[in-house]
Amino acid sequence: MATRKEFLKTAGLLGMAGMVGPSALSAAPLQQQKKPVSSWADGSRLVVSVSMQFEAGGQPVNAESPFPQNMIKGYTDLPSATWYEYGYKEGIPRMLDNWDKLGIKVTSHMVGAAVLKNPALAKEIVQRGHEAAAHGRDWATQYAMSYEEEKQFILDGVKAVQQVTGATPKGYNANWLRRGENTLKILQELGFTYHIDDLSRDEPFIIQVNGRDFAVVPYTLRNNDIVLISGQWYSSDQFLQQVKMEFDQLYAESAYRRRMMSVSFHDRIGGTPQMVKAATELFTYMQKHKGVIFKRKDDIAEMALNDKTTIRE
Repeated sequence: MATRKEFLKTAGLLGMAGMVGPSALSAAPLQQQKKPVSSWADGSRLVVSVSMQFEAGGQPVNAESPFPQNMIKGYTDLPSATWYEYGYKEGIPRMLDNWDKLGIKVTSHMVGAAVLKNPALAKEIVQRGHEAAAHGRDWATQYAMSYEEEKQFILDGVKAVQQVTGATPKGYNANWLRRGENTLKILQELGFTYHIDDLSRDEPFIIQVNGRDFAVVPYTLRNNDIVLISGQWYSSDQFLQQVKMEFDQLYAESAYRRRMMSVSFHDRIGGTPQMVKAATELFTYMQKHKGVIFKRKDDIAEMALNDKTTIRE
């Protein structure tokens, strides 16, 4: 069966010859050998990018949680606070050990307030070879801020990460991906090279911001524990099966076009014993496939920016 690109090319050539029609198209050579139309610069077949959100400790009082949102005004949801505490007491430490066991380096999107509350843990993430990316100062609604307010908000988060870990974030993730009209301009001004608040593709692409190249390394909601586990109440088995099916399809597509897969874990969700076990099974399965490479998002962005064949929008 021809690829969509091959079909459109064939249809276009026939159209120019005045031959487009059901009989002409059916006579076109559809059984063609699929050939790579795009490949990663490093020779990878499929690049997998793992996110580990470091948010716990930076959340507002009575933040959303699995508990019913029925607290009487003026009172603090104490059990909910412990659900978040699990993220830095158990979740991230468990995931860090698992990444080491699997030989995977991830991107950790760090909320500034969470980093300042748990500096030793933030520093450990970087010391173990993972990327420290920015995730705002706290959980404030940045898209509603003025230009200057938002710039300071982003900068405060960056400074927290720099102060604690010594690393300068190159990538950005807004709270629930909800950036504002000025966000990308601000990120470019502050020296960022990419953002992830985009779901439109299964591969990185380049856009123009302030007249310069800026990378987009697409994120995911389909392979995201906060959406599937906390939001839709999938079991760990269901999460594993869904993400595995996504991998199988993208791996098949990667035989003839550039593909990237994003998987996301949050400290208090992805760091539970059952989810770490599911992640182990999932990534062990992926690693058995030839040409599958795990990369931090800053490395993916750099590779995309330096590759003339990267999609531009």
